[in-house]
Amino acid sequence: MTGEFSESWLGLREPADAQARAADLVEMLPKPVHVIRDLGCGTGSMARWLAPQLATPQHWILADLDPKLLHYATSHVRLPEVSVEGALSDVTALTAADLDGTDLVTCSALLDLLTEAEIDSLVATLASARVTALFTLSVAGEVSLDPVRPEDAAVAGAFDEHQRRVVDGRRLLGPDAPAYAAQAFEKAGATVVTRPSVWQLGPQLPELTAEWLRGWVSAAQEQRPEVGGDGYLAARLERLPSASVGHVDLLAIFG
Repeated sequence: MTGEFSESWLGLREPADAQARAADLVEMLPKPVHVIRDLGCGTGSMARWLAPQLATPQHWILADLDPKLLHYATSHVRLPEVSVEGALSDVTALTAADLDGTDLVTCSALLDLLTEAEIDSLVATLASARVTALFTLSVAGEVSLDPVRPEDAAVAGAFDEHQRRVVDGRRLLGPDAPAYAAQAFEKAGATVVTRPSVWQLGPQLPELTAEWLRGWVSAAQEQRPEVGGDGYLAARLERLPSASVGHVDLLAIFG
């Protein structure tokens, strides 16, 4: 599975990600947590957010398919008593042997890029290894804008269709991923807790809000070119709306 994120986009969204994640799920993690494997680590933002909340020492295995992102991540997670290694690997190829000695598997903004079969395989691997999972910021298909425009609902619907598109024969789960993953973990015998992790965007975050709008509308129009019309994005960018963008955080614990 290939990634869809650039270093600049990941850097732009990191503060909003940190603000949105459900911190109370961290408090529920079975202790101790010393070895953490971060799937699709990107620039390492998950480690920068989570590591300061956990007891030390820690060892992070940062896994990603993009060697440039992996190099950045391993160079930018610098915390006392936290060691880091990089693993150039695909989340869909994870095995129970890879998780030997691992206390926690994490990911951020990843589940919605997977298929049903890929989530089933990932859950089966985690169940076999009996490793806790903390999967954050999966797209939930919930967007609200203020002020409202009449085109909003059509754009949102087309975006969700795009998130569920077929890529190289793989039908992505998109906003269906959080519920599907929760059900799969429960079937595998895990205790599952989910929390909303909502981005709050708007004029107070102009760069991120504008870039999110461009990506949101672009994906919607790639799916349905007619949605929004020519002036929708320009009007939204001229006067940035307040935006609530829904995500879901999921904690799965194998007792």
